[in-house]
Amino acid sequence: MLVGIPLEQSNSTIKPKECATEMSDYLVAVADTRCKRSFARVFNYFAPRLRSYALKQMGNEALAMELVQDTMSNVWQKAHLFNAEKGSPSTWIFTIARNIRFDMLRKLQNRKENVCSDDLWPVLCEQTADANEAPLDEQVTLEQIGYLFESLPVKQKAVVEAIYIDGKSQQEVADELSIPLGTVKSRTRLALQRLKVMLNDND
Repeated sequence: MLVGIPLEQSNSTIKPKECATEMSDYLVAVADTRCKRSFARVFNYFAPRLRSYALKQMGNEALAMELVQDTMSNVWQKAHLFNAEKGSPSTWIFTIARNIRFDMLRKLQNRKENVCSDDLWPVLCEQTADANEAPLDEQVTLEQIGYLFESLPVKQKAVVEAIYIDGKSQQEVADELSIPLGTVKSRTRLALQRLKVMLNDND
């Protein structure tokens, strides 16, 4: 039952590498034997984090819970696709969540509701706001967004994913990538500017 999912707690004593290894093992068990106990462990660990992410990105409890449910259902069904050599459980699961969020926004768009770039990158737009820059308020389709996002340079894309998908602050990204905070800000700004140019070119 999803209603009782708490928000993510930041005081976990589990080390990231240990947690990644543990969750990887659980996912393998789910894939190989459809182990419900292992899936419960994965669910209990990621559901609160997914809920926190969804609430931040969507600002709606009902939509957030729908995203959690759909994401974890996909994890159960597609556990065999997880490959620890290609990425951590967190990266894999939050990529699923991002894709589901895009699908949810696409459904809203199909109901004649406009979606703008600010809806897709609220955290980025907030953190890179500049009084001298025009807001990114062009109306776009989600197909354009997904395609153009994949076209970003690797370094810019990595920063965007860290902030948007993982919900990290620019300082956290700088610490994680061992680069200056100014570099994170410039890569983020360049990514948004590049997206704006590509959106204009696709008009």
